[in-house]
Amino acid sequence: MKYWQEVARLVEHALAGQAPTRAQGLKILNSSGAEYSAYLAGAHHLKERSFGDIAQLCSIINAKSGRCMENCAFCAQSAHHQSSPPVYPLKSHEEIVAGAHQAQKDGSHCYGIVTSGTRPEPGREFDTILAALSDIREQCDIEPSASLGLLTEELASALAKAGCVTYHHNLETARSFFPQICTTHDYEEDVNTVRLAKAAGMKVCCGGIFGLGESAAQRVELAETLRELDVDSVPLNFLNPIQGTPLENHRSLTPMDCVRAITMFRYFLPNKPISVCGGREPNLRELQSWIFMAGASGTMVGNYLTTSGRDREVDMQMFADIEVKASGC
Repeated sequence: MKYWQEVARLVEHALAGQAPTRAQGLKILNSSGAEYSAYLAGAHHLKERSFGDIAQLCSIINAKSGRCMENCAFCAQSAHHQSSPPVYPLKSHEEIVAGAHQAQKDGSHCYGIVTSGTRPEPGREFDTILAALSDIREQCDIEPSASLGLLTEELASALAKAGCVTYHHNLETARSFFPQICTTHDYEEDVNTVRLAKAAGMKVCCGGIFGLGESAAQRVELAETLRELDVDSVPLNFLNPIQGTPLENHRSLTPMDCVRAITMFRYFLPNKPISVCGGREPNLRELQSWIFMAGASGTMVGNYLTTSGRDREVDMQMFADIEVKASGC
C-alpha cells in the first residue's frame, strides 16, 4: 500500500502544478517490481487525463545531411567523426513539400524539416526552407516544423513569419554532462535558441537523448531544465550507437531503463506531449508498446536522420493491439 499512497501524492502534486523533487525522480528511475508498477500506473493516469487514448505521430525529412562542424559524440553527421553518413546539400523545395504531403497521408500531425549544421545561414538555402514552410502551411493540414540548429532573433522571426509552427531543438542532455558530449558550442546557446523560438511565437519541441553515459541524476536534471523552460513538447531519444562515432561501442540501456525514463518525465511534465523518437526500436525492443502506458503521448514514425525506422504497418498494428488511436492533424 505504501507505494500506491506515495504515487497518489505524486499525481496529486503533479496535477496541482508541483514538480517532483530530484530525489523523487531518482526513486522512479531506480524502482522495480511492485514499486515501479505503481509509478507506471500513475504516469499512465497523468497521460490519460491530458491526452486520452490518442497517440500523436510525427515525421521528419533529413533535408540536408552530413558535414556538420559540431562534434556531438553520438551524431553520425559530425565532420569530426569517422562515420559514413549520407552527405548531400539541401533538398529541393519540391522534395521538401512532397515529403509533407506524404507525411500527412501517413497520418502524422507534425512534419519536421531537419538540416545538419550549427545554424541556418541567410541566403538561398534558408530562403528555400522559408518558401517550403509557407507552401506546406498553404497546401497541407499538417503542422510544419523545423530543426536547423542555433537561432538568432532575426532567423527565428523569419521562420515564424513563414509559417513554422514548431521549432525543434534538443538540449540533448543535462547541463552538467553536456561538456562530455559536445565542446564546439556552449549549452547556454541551446537554451537561448529555445527562448528565441518561443519569443518569436513558435512552439518549441525540445528534449534529449539517453544512454550517452549520463547518470540517473543527470536524467532528472534534464527533466527539471525542460520544465523550467516551459517547452511545449518533449521528444525522448535513446542512443543507437553509430559506427565511427565516439560512442559506437556504448550500449548501456535496457528496455526497462527507457520505460522508467519516460515515466519519470511524465511526472515532471504532466501536461506536455512526450514523444518517443530515435532509438525506439533497438532499445525498447519487445517493450515498444509500453511507452504509452509509461506516459508517452506520441511517437515518431518512418525513418530517422541516418537510420531506418520500423515499418509503418507494424506500428499501426501495435496501436491497434493496445487500443491506442493514431492521430494526425
